[in-house]
Amino acid sequence: MTSSAPGARFGKILSTFGPLLALIVVWGLFFLFGNHAIGSAEGLESIVQQTVVIGIAAIGMTFIIVSAGIDLSVGSAIALCSVVAAKLAVGGCGPMTVLPVTLLAGMVAGLAIGLLVVYVRLIPFITTLGTLLILRGLALGLADSQAINAQEVGWLRFWLNSLPDNLRWLMIPPGGWLMIALAAGATAVLRFTVFGRHVFAVGSNEQTAHLCGVAVHRVKLLVYMIGGAFAALSGLMLVAYQGQGDPTGATGYELDIIASVVIGGASLSGGVGSVFGSLIGALVMTVIRTGCTLNGINESTTRIITGAIIVLAVLVDRLRRRAD
Repeated sequence: MTSSAPGARFGKILSTFGPLLALIVVWGLFFLFGNHAIGSAEGLESIVQQTVVIGIAAIGMTFIIVSAGIDLSVGSAIALCSVVAAKLAVGGCGPMTVLPVTLLAGMVAGLAIGLLVVYVRLIPFITTLGTLLILRGLALGLADSQAINAQEVGWLRFWLNSLPDNLRWLMIPPGGWLMIALAAGATAVLRFTVFGRHVFAVGSNEQTAHLCGVAVHRVKLLVYMIGGAFAALSGLMLVAYQGQGDPTGATGYELDIIASVVIGGASLSGGVGSVFGSLIGALVMTVIRTGCTLNGINESTTRIITGAIIVLAVLVDRLRRRAD
């Protein structure tokens, strides 16, 4: 009993502060031994711009992974929602139409996954591998296999455009503050509501949660719909950043999003996770890429470093679970 207590305490400390320490170390190494531009105001702005799309989607993925689920189709959902948003915006629709319709598209995609997982009892990994292709195909069909130019949609570009001189006091683009606000709200839901406690309970032990009266099926449906909603918001931010709705965009983002959640301290076995930890994980991924680019490190080496960080995060997760 006494021998396991220090291990449990160490695991808790590692889970809470490990991702933040990793971010500080990675950023510090690039700043001290590389190009100092990563510490400039422009460097910070660039990091935030690149993190927002991954970070917002990672918030929704946190709910899914904490419930012991997975969604490999999130990148395709982001691309589909970016096409929906760009097509509506270019067609003359305002934010009061674009936002709810795009959110609806993401939530319907999440609901479809949830129904297949909950009622058809398909394995989430295989289910979302299939929906990855389905959603990508829908995006290509909706956009006629071409990117939809939305450079002139000012209200949408505003969120991740470089800050003009009169808004420099914001320090980071508005989309960055939106990401932080969404993370705060998601944290409140996950940590301080009955639904949030049920998500953790389902992820920790689904059968026990069911015996304790938790509506397991409803919780699983809702977490996939929440994941879809955040993927939709991420799609909007992708249009804001790139100025287009691209049906081939966000390719491979699912790996970055899942890696961000795991680096942030979540367990792929479920029952453990933190929204702000996931955001820190997303920042770690962005800082690595930005730092490598600024220091002239080629793409192949950058991928090796990123992959090593992901493997290390999974190893830490295993050690933490052993300590528990």
